[in-house]
Amino acid sequence: QWQLAESGGGLAQPGGSLRLSCEASEFNLTDYAVGWFRQAPGKEREGVSCLTYRQGRIVYSDSVKGRFTIARDVAKNLVYLEMNSLQPADTAVYYCAARHTSRSCNLLGITEWNFWGQGTQVTVSS
Repeated sequence: QWQLAESGGGLAQPGGSLRLSCEASEFNLTDYAVGWFRQAPGKEREGVSCLTYRQGRIVYSDSVKGRFTIARDVAKNLVYLEMNSLQPADTAVYYCAARHTSRSCNLLGITEWNFWGQGTQVTVSS
């Protein structure tokens, strides 16, 4: 049912860190633009970060700029979202998404992304 799989979510304390992973078992993520999105209870899904095919462009939302980092591990066919200085406002279900050979990534265009995972819960609380 799900084309992608997220992992690494869990409970973190304020100021702590987590690293999320996005995996695609049926294709090579290096051929795709990959984005991270999140959805908190009662709120719409919002873009967090994305990188293009060939990593020609990396985009972060203003709310995570300077705290989160998106990166590829080509050898492991993974895309990470490294989250630092976590805050309670970061609590949400985090989803990864992909679009084949896209040299653009749009954090506002949710419908532009072709493949999605089921999400992983991130909770930031003391």
